[in-house]
Amino acid sequence: MFRLAAVLWVLVSTALAGAIVTALLSLNMFEGTKIAGGALIGAIVALPIAWLLGKKLYNTLNGRPV
Repeated sequence: MFRLAAVLWVLVSTALAGAIVTALLSLNMFEGTKIAGGALIGAIVALPIAWLLGKKLYNTLNGRPV
């Protein structure tokens, strides 16, 4: 399940970091530290999301109750 969660983390963190960076740029926050911080926050927030998604998907694919 860890490998599944890791693959999901790559996808989820990219989406979240991209959304946060896009929001920062639309608010005219062009400083590098804010952009890097937003990307880092997106990657950190994606960890529990990817873990929960991986757990649900793994249990569903193996026929276990969710």
